[in-house]
Amino acid sequence: MASNPDHSQADPHASASVYELIRSRVLREEIPPNARINIDALARELEVSSTPVREALRQLQGDNLVVQEPGRGYRTTPILNAAQLRELFEFRLLVEPWAAKIAAMDRLQNPGYILEREIADITELIGRQSDIRYELMDHDIRFHDAILRSTSNEVVRTAYAQTHCHLHAFRLHPGERTGEFTVAEHRVIHAAIRGHEPEAAEQAMRDHLTAAYLRFEVAHGVNSGAPYLPGTHEDRPAATTSLSL
Repeated sequence: MASNPDHSQADPHASASVYELIRSRVLREEIPPNARINIDALARELEVSSTPVREALRQLQGDNLVVQEPGRGYRTTPILNAAQLRELFEFRLLVEPWAAKIAAMDRLQNPGYILEREIADITELIGRQSDIRYELMDHDIRFHDAILRSTSNEVVRTAYAQTHCHLHAFRLHPGERTGEFTVAEHRVIHAAIRGHEPEAAEQAMRDHLTAAYLRFEVAHGVNSGAPYLPGTHEDRPAATTSLSL
């Protein structure tokens, strides 16, 4: 009797699907940090051949989620430590407020409509799901990339992309279950960019990044106060703006 064909070889979308499945497992720590990956076992679990698994691992290596050790195969990378997370957000605070300001200034490449669609899509999802942490991460990636892309500065965008900041931050802490605060902050950024208010856009992005960092502090028990900033959530108390874990 003929064996079932391996559709992963013929399907041009198979590698992408396998990549998403393995990426999800790594981010959700179903494959633990700093763990060796058994390609054959993973292929059996996903019911595909080893070829799309190897291709997916090469893509994940580009995301800095796995590393290939000569003669020993692939291993997931460790999660960021406190110092590395701080450095990552300091880099973002240098780049992204500037990008938001430029995005608001450029009327021909204003990404306001893209940001509006992103917010509408994630808002619809929030209405249908009780836990959107993984989907919120992908929304966050697209939202911030749209702003960076609108600057037309490929040097900055490439340097930013190489940090894989959203992926590593998600591994350290999955973030908000409902997306309440991230989406609210994104709305403020969008309004300033769409309204061509460069200074307001710059400040809104700075507030968003600082508030996101403070949420990490709270999650790790360093800051017991409410992780909000003045001007970002007017109905919330202000918290310290310390940037140390």
